[in-house]
Amino acid sequence: MARKRRRLFNPKKPSLFQRARSNFLTGLVIVAPVSLTIWVIWASINFIDARVVPLVPDVYNPATYLGKNIAGFGVIIFLLFTAIVGALTKGIAGRQFIKWGESLFDRTPVVRSIYTAVKQIIETILQQSASSFQQACLIEYPRRGLWAVAFISTETGGELPDKLGRDDMVSVFLPTTPNPTSGFLLFVPRGDVIVLDMSIEEAAKLVISAGLVTPPTTAEIAAGKRPAPPQPAVARKRSAAR
Repeated sequence: MARKRRRLFNPKKPSLFQRARSNFLTGLVIVAPVSLTIWVIWASINFIDARVVPLVPDVYNPATYLGKNIAGFGVIIFLLFTAIVGALTKGIAGRQFIKWGESLFDRTPVVRSIYTAVKQIIETILQQSASSFQQACLIEYPRRGLWAVAFISTETGGELPDKLGRDDMVSVFLPTTPNPTSGFLLFVPRGDVIVLDMSIEEAAKLVISAGLVTPPTTAEIAAGKRPAPPQPAVARKRSAAR
């Protein structure tokens, strides 16, 4: 009995391999995102430099005087050029030139499809909407009794509320796990949506981690620690009986 008690109160220590594996996985969580971020930024800089720097005249290229290329010089030129183009297109002459260029593209069969698709993608990415993905929520999906984390996009407009016979519909994006960039667009009655207190970023982490990363509640943040998990119903009945 004494040996059994010692085993219960003194669990076996992890082996050297288990500790090394745990340390490696912990370090991987920190090192991998940082390394990938640096790699993506560096690859983007080299990609832009390789295509912009050859277009710069040698007189204005610092590599002519320094004897080596400066990383990021092409990015600076690209940003300045884009800002100048944006400033010029704000005027009357610039807007007329843009309209003339777009009309020229519209008359070209293949170019028209490519230009329209690329323009719509860029406008969608850069569009800032105050009501887009401002709240995380819970909806019952794929059936009653099962809940999924989703994001409220906006109030459902157009002919959809008329066809459905109700005006309290909201457009909800239901992401997939672990890739939240894909998902389903659902039109849900507002009464069936439970708005969450967690932010969009916290909800995204919850989806990406498949439920492993749970954001703290308001009470946990105020107390500085997570509260004890709730007891099962059976345990509550036993404690109440005592």
